[in-house]
Amino acid sequence: MQILDGKSLSLKIKAKAKEDIKILKAKDVTPGLAVVVIGDDIASHTYVKMKEKACEDIGIYSIVHKMPNDISEDKIIETIQMMNKNPNIDGILIQLPLPKHIDTDRVLQTVTSTKDVDGFHPFNVGKLALNLDTFIPCTPLGVMKLLNHYDINPKGLDVCIVGASNIVGKPMMNLLLNADATVDICHIYTKDLKAHTLRADLLIVGVGKVNLITEDMVKEGAIVIDIGINRKDDGKLTGDVDYENVAKKCSFITPVPGGVGPMTIAMLLENSIKAARSRIND
Repeated sequence: MQILDGKSLSLKIKAKAKEDIKILKAKDVTPGLAVVVIGDDIASHTYVKMKEKACEDIGIYSIVHKMPNDISEDKIIETIQMMNKNPNIDGILIQLPLPKHIDTDRVLQTVTSTKDVDGFHPFNVGKLALNLDTFIPCTPLGVMKLLNHYDINPKGLDVCIVGASNIVGKPMMNLLLNADATVDICHIYTKDLKAHTLRADLLIVGVGKVNLITEDMVKEGAIVIDIGINRKDDGKLTGDVDYENVAKKCSFITPVPGGVGPMTIAMLLENSIKAARSRIND
């Protein structure tokens, strides 16, 4: 069994990103990233601080718009439209989830597609499905980079994705289809989850449920990617996979923490640099 170490790979990606930014700054372009975070959700603010620090470490200009939980949808839209017009902001990120009174789709679609570094705009979603160059959601992109780094080629593999969200599951499916894998995607209404996971050469899980995937649900030699992040009663982070027992059967597996999480932030930095480059190309 080999651990897929996202933490070490993310450090290499960040080091390269730092050099890329130096080149951009020599051309009078400083990548700018704006983040909108609404409410007082502790996890959301923790993630935003991590992203803010990562930007600072490599030289990306970042600004965080912190808004109260009861803010109106129109006020959020107004702020996003202001950032759309700001030439110094290359990427706009809306920290999810949003409060229940906010129409998430409307908010995400307000972000102009050329600044949509999260890859959530319908225009970018469509381009991904067609295998065209676009902004790809950071977590699925991070998974693909991790697989590539360890010379794992999805071509021809039987893949099972557990979790069909717009943020992870669906873009992950499209990326793997584009890579010529055979993809099976499961969700809350899947009748016999174990029957699907047992067939997988590559199993990718991201639903937010501790120990959802147990040893008897994974075939010998499978590659397991755990995207889930859960906080246990003792405060420690864990994924959706029973790591200790499942790891015994795997050829490769990601740890939590230290697997996909660091790659997600690294891909946000890469997407922000990609957006900044369009200033030169335009």
